[in-house]
Amino acid sequence: MKIAVVGTGYVGLVTGTCFAETGN
Repeated sequence: MKIAVVGTGYVGLVTGTCFAETGN
């Protein structure tokens, strides 16, 4: 469960960063 949460958080962080960079 912990690994899943950490994995989702990592993916979300990377996706959010990429989306913010491409969005701007």
